[in-house]
Amino acid sequence: MSEAENKHTQQEETVDSPDVHFEPVVKLKDVVVKTHEEDEDPIFKMRAKLFRFDTEANEWKERGTGDVKLLKHKETGKVRLLMRRDKTLKVCANHYITTDMVLSPNVGSDRSWVWNVAADLVDDEAERQLLAIRFANSENANKFKDAFEDAREVNKKLASGSKDKVIEKKDEEEKKDEEKEEDTKNEPESGDKDKSAESGDKEGEKTDAEKKD
Repeated sequence: MSEAENKHTQQEETVDSPDVHFEPVVKLKDVVVKTHEEDEDPIFKMRAKLFRFDTEANEWKERGTGDVKLLKHKETGKVRLLMRRDKTLKVCANHYITTDMVLSPNVGSDRSWVWNVAADLVDDEAERQLLAIRFANSENANKFKDAFEDAREVNKKLASGSKDKVIEKKDEEEKKDEEKEEDTKNEPESGDKDKSAESGDKEGEKTDAEKKD
C-alpha cells in the first residue's frame, strides 16, 4: 500500500466522536455542615499545639495541632475557647472561659501556658481537664494570654450582670408579696362587713319608725 493510500485509510478510520452527555442516576443534594460557630465572632485566632495531662499515666499527651480561637457569641456576648485539629477539624478543646481559670507558665518554657478546665466539652462529653498549650514563640504566647484574660473579664461582667438581674427580680417579687399582705390586712373581714350591714339596716328601720311617730 502506498503512503497516500495509507493516509487516506487512517483519515477514514478517524471519526470525530459526538459530544455525549450522561445524566447522573442519583442526584446528590448540597449538604450544609454546621460548625456551631455561625452565631459567633472570632476575636482571637492563632496556631498552637495542645496537650492534656493524663492522670493515670502521669504524663502529658498531645491532643492536636491547629488554630486556637476565642469566639464571642453575637447575642449573649459570652466568650468560649475552641480548637480544632488540622485536616480532620476534630475538636480538641471546647469550653467557656470562666472566672476561676488562670493561665500559669509551664515549667521551663516561655511560650507555653497551663490551666484547669472544669468542663471541657469534646466528643459531646464534658470532662475535667488540665490543659497545656504551646505557641511558636513567647510573643504569640503573651498575645494569647492577653486575649484569654480579656475574655475572662468579659464573661465575669456578664455573669455579674445576670446575678444582679436575678436579685432585682427577687426584690420585685418580694415587694409585690409585701404589698399584697398590706392590702389583705387593710381589707375588712367578711364578718365585719355583715355586722356593719346589719347595723345599717337597724338604723334605717329606726329612722322609718321615728318618721311614722
